Amino acid sequence: MPNQNNESASVKYLDAVRGILDQLQNTQLDNVEKAVDMVIASLKNGGVIWCSAIGHSNEQDFINRAGGLASVKHFSYSISTNAPVPEAYNNRPRTEEFSAELENISYALKASNVRAGDVMFMGSVSGKNINPVQLAIACHEMGVSVVGMTSLGYTAQVTSLHPSGKKLCDVADVVIDNCAPYGDAAVHIEGYEKDLLPVSGVSMIAIGWMIWGRVMEKMAAVGDAPTVFNSVNREGGWAMYQKSLAEYNKRGY
Repeated sequence: MPNQNNESASVKYLDAVRGILDQLQNTQLDNVEKAVDMVIASLKNGGVIWCSAIGHSNEQDFINRAGGLASVKHFSYSISTNAPVPEAYNNRPRTEEFSAELENISYALKASNVRAGDVMFMGSVSGKNINPVQLAIACHEMGVSVVGMTSLGYTAQVTSLHPSGKKLCDVADVVIDNCAPYGDAAVHIEGYEKDLLPVSGVSMIAIGWMIWGRVMEKMAAVGDAPTVFNSVNREGGWAMYQKSLAEYNKRGY
């Protein structure tokens, strides 16, 4: 039988999560409110709210969800080429400067339905990786606002991989600290040298729902409640969902 006492890894993880949620409540409500106001201003002016990658696909928890905003949409892209060469030519040098990783992001954003006045949510726990930083930079070039979720404690101890040397916290309009520790893992388990069990996923998802819920609340308070989805698995749920979808498509939010 697994250990069920208060020192078990299961309970330790719950304690770690509670600690993260307490930190969010104690330190991040002002930043959440800034993101909320940015979202509302965008929706009221014909904007769209996008979620790109947030941690390990945590953005999927916000898209098309029961009790969630219809106006939150997923931004992703895929670019492929077919230009085979002999193996001997695989690493031929270029005569021009070109970074596929950087330029593909900018091209994909410009080729998409994203427009100036929209809001892009993105997340990187360490904040050092190229993709979110470049996407944020490309968003700014288009007039798209950026909300970045990251761990400020983690990012302070790592080096950016982006050529600019910037991290997500340097390029987002609103930065929300997910309060995850350096390395993300938060629980000590006997028999292992390093802490285990990451907490950033729980934190990122909690931050998102804090924002979406507050958007719903503030807009409803002025008689302009945004469209929300219900569960299609309730009795009559599919018809209710289709009604909400039609409302969203007509109103835009």
